[in-house]
Amino acid sequence: MEILFTAEYQWLWTVVLGAALFFPVRQFIWGLSVRRADAKGLDVDEAASLRLKRSANVTAGLLCFVFSVLYVNHLFNG
Repeated sequence: MEILFTAEYQWLWTVVLGAALFFPVRQFIWGLSVRRADAKGLDVDEAASLRLKRSANVTAGLLCFVFSVLYVNHLFNG
């Protein structure tokens, strides 16, 4: 079990951390996008909501991946 916590498994922990962060961050970004659209007076129908959700997927994926790479790199090489 101790071998899992070595630098050899750095990318495993990067993927695990990124996946764990992805879903709550995606919901947070999507919620902020919908609220911003409502505040601007735009009508957020089903199609617009799906478009905002896809945009939140990409943004959350990139953000979580970059954060997890930096964090795990600092953790193992710090």
